[in-house]
Amino acid sequence: MIPGPFSYHRPATLADAVKLLASLGDEARPLAGGHSLVPMMKLRLATPEHLVDLHGIAGLKGIRREGNRIVIGAMTTQHELLASDEIAKSLPILHEAAVLIADPQVRYRGTIGGNVANGDPGNDMPALMLTLGASYALEGASGARVVAASEFYQGAYFTALEPGEILTAVSIPLPAAGHGYAYEKLKRKVGDYATAAAAVVLTMSGGKVASCAIGLTNLHETPLLAADAAKAVIGTSLDAATLKKAAAAAEAIMSPAADARGPVEYRKHVGGIMVTRALTRAAGRTS
Repeated sequence: MIPGPFSYHRPATLADAVKLLASLGDEARPLAGGHSLVPMMKLRLATPEHLVDLHGIAGLKGIRREGNRIVIGAMTTQHELLASDEIAKSLPILHEAAVLIADPQVRYRGTIGGNVANGDPGNDMPALMLTLGASYALEGASGARVVAASEFYQGAYFTALEPGEILTAVSIPLPAAGHGYAYEKLKRKVGDYATAAAAVVLTMSGGKVASCAIGLTNLHETPLLAADAAKAVIGTSLDAATLKKAAAAAEAIMSPAADARGPVEYRKHVGGIMVTRALTRAAGRTS
């Protein structure tokens, strides 16, 4: 199918984009990479009367370090994340996840802002943002505000974004020096959403886990932070019994949909396996 008719707008500044979205109201949608919105428009699941293209706003791109945080403009593409020396050095888990998103053609166009902002439970970056303790800069007609990633996701395709607001940047605190990390993703084929995926960031001290965060992708209607699973490994050497306990704690909060990727119990089972693999690989990367 082809999309219904719509008017196209390409503002040059963030202020212009915010003004357009405020004046056009509920019938307008911001356009980033378009990999979620355009397919929905083709299926007539989304029928906006106006598209506000954000590609002309230079200020929404770029990766920079601000003190002990990395700030990434919302219109920065997955390809640009992969090409960034700063990301490779400071946030290597983003590099590891970005290369698993779809395929090179999608990564050249798809943006980090679009990936985290639309509330699609299958997107990879939201669970990483929970794991890394990220926050999102939002801007709308009422002004600017910051929302923690942990408070942003409310349901499938439902987020803390107010009507007319734009997610402008992602801010991520630098992980501890010598941290270990891993993003384990099971998918049916290249380009597919995860059947199940797990992100882990941890530190070790004296051969035992000192800190840990675990995020889960496509195992609930929102990304999940597996707090009990992370707590289960603190103070341990990640022996087999601990890994089993952590996987079980993670599985306890999973509620995936039964779909072409498998029935619920299968997806929960492989979700636990992804947690075990990510913990093991992350621990092996600590220094």
